[in-house]
Amino acid sequence: MGSSREDRRRVFIRVVLVCFFVSAIVSPTAIYAEAPIDADGEIVAWGSKKLPDQPLTNLTHIAAGAVHSLGLKTDGSIVAWGGNEYGACDVPLPNTGFTAIAGGGAHSLGLKTDGSIVAWGYNEFGQCDVPLPNTGFTAIAAGDLYSLGLKSDGSIVAWGDNWAGQCDVPLPNTSFTGIAAGVYHSLGLKSDGSIVGWGQNSGGQCDVPSPNTDFTTIGAGFDYSLGLKTDGWIEVWGVNRFGEYDVPRPNRDFTAIAASGLYCFALKTDGSVVAWGYNYSGQDIPLPNTGFTAIVAGLGHCVGLKSDGSIVVWGDNSFGQCGMPSPNTNFSGIATGWLHSLGLKTDGSIVAWGPNRSGECDVLSPNTNFSGIAAGQRHSLGLKTDGSIAAWGLNDDGQCDVPLPNTGFTAIAAGERHCLGLKADGSIVAWGDNYYGQCDVPSPNTEFTAIAGGWHHSVALKADGSIVVWGRNYEGQYDVPSPNTNFTAVATGWYHSLGLKTDGSIVAWGDNDYGQCDVPSPNTGFTVIAAGRYHSLGLKTDGSIVAWGWNSSGQCDVPSPNTGFTAIAGGYGYSLGLRGCAFDLGGDFNNDCRVGMLDLALMGGGWMMGYDMADCARMGSNWVIHCNMYPYDAACVPK
Repeated sequence: MGSSREDRRRVFIRVVLVCFFVSAIVSPTAIYAEAPIDADGEIVAWGSKKLPDQPLTNLTHIAAGAVHSLGLKTDGSIVAWGGNEYGACDVPLPNTGFTAIAGGGAHSLGLKTDGSIVAWGYNEFGQCDVPLPNTGFTAIAAGDLYSLGLKSDGSIVAWGDNWAGQCDVPLPNTSFTGIAAGVYHSLGLKSDGSIVGWGQNSGGQCDVPSPNTDFTTIGAGFDYSLGLKTDGWIEVWGVNRFGEYDVPRPNRDFTAIAASGLYCFALKTDGSVVAWGYNYSGQDIPLPNTGFTAIVAGLGHCVGLKSDGSIVVWGDNSFGQCGMPSPNTNFSGIATGWLHSLGLKTDGSIVAWGPNRSGECDVLSPNTNFSGIAAGQRHSLGLKTDGSIAAWGLNDDGQCDVPLPNTGFTAIAAGERHCLGLKADGSIVAWGDNYYGQCDVPSPNTEFTAIAGGWHHSVALKADGSIVVWGRNYEGQYDVPSPNTNFTAVATGWYHSLGLKTDGSIVAWGDNDYGQCDVPSPNTGFTVIAAGRYHSLGLKTDGSIVAWGWNSSGQCDVPSPNTGFTAIAGGYGYSLGLRGCAFDLGGDFNNDCRVGMLDLALMGGGWMMGYDMADCARMGSNWVIHCNMYPYDAACVPK
């Protein structure tokens, strides 16, 4: 058993450390109040990536885990967002009465007003099993796979992974006033201003320099340590791999410190933040660099608390730990790539967030007049109102080289490294990686009405309601169940596909290793379909979402309230839902972003069953007739 636990520990650490060298570089993201639950055009995320579920205002404390972030509100509740593969962002109920927070590798801690600790998230090594008696705690700290708690009597309690002795608090275990946890080493601040270090010491990270006095604050990085002196001086010891020792001059007037894996942060008395070390994920302080009152550092991202209770987050955003550009309102469409996401605004602009290793989040200028979006592994597509396509991001297989003439497109789709464009004449243009023939559109290349791109296969819908598939077929991607008729929409995961029927049922085929093709009962009333890597999503007529298949990160656990959704998208291990209609529809009484039969009873006349183009024209040039959501249920929907 010991060797298996050690293997798991090494695998987990290896996965975390990969982020040091493949993390994303994103623009600084100032996060303000998110839209309320009933806001129009709000994006909701769940699974391995989580967006904040309450406004990020009135914060009093902040904390950062490896790839997630935490904020403590004035009302004692905690808001968490970012990497959520192990539930580190799923704050247990009741979410009240907290006074302090801490983030570890993939787990979180919250200190209650009664002195007890609540822990949640990854618990393979017992880092969430708070030892009894769970009382009398005054401070908390979270390491990579272990936790620390400071008692009111000045003693430290440690639990979780103890591979390097990081939980073996040295004697005498008394008179401690502060704690800090790194990956494999721990620090404790004594009431006399001295520091005690224990755990892994291969780089001298536990050897506090002399004189070991007058310290007020401590910080533990990957294999180095920080100490702040009473005179505002910062002391650094341990490994100096990327300039961790190079505190920017003048080394004085510092009031707070934060240590991450390979870089450091410090807060000045004037409210500005100073950074040094390895700047691999854009840890440069965003402007204006003023008004900060607290700072914390995750594995590759940083969180700063402002004096007005707002926060600024910057650096690595691979798991959404920096959130998404605000405001989270007025979205009309969503799309997901492997790990990055796109949102289409009602003003025709695109918002992108997540990993940006290949520029997949760098929307091409001018960022205007977009009407559609699609995302591949590390590239993105945007459809313009003039029928042209803009492509950006990874281009190693020509997936961003839109074939000429780049005109007349009405829809777009993206696979891993290939792209599809649907022309107004019903033909399909495909480009990019063609190793499996995913770009070889079968003849006759006419009368197509919808397209979808899988990892290595392509799917298209014909005007007669049949589905055509081409590309890789090793998981039965070609095997559309009979009868291949009456389909109205298509969607693809990595190796499986979905088809929506005119009767509102879903048909699924291909890879089913995780049950992604087992549509839950009742298989009726669906209006929209989407697929992630190994999971599937269906949107119901009542605005609720049904999700099934691989649920390793909770990507199938739709958050409450499961209502009011108008669009869906599935990513690698996460899901997105668009809630509320971002358009002002005079006849959209049930807020499903369309005017159809469900609204007839409330319309009070003036509209007739069986809409036609003249009816849509009454609503303006940005509307189009949509006749195949239900039998005989035509509707006017946004173009």
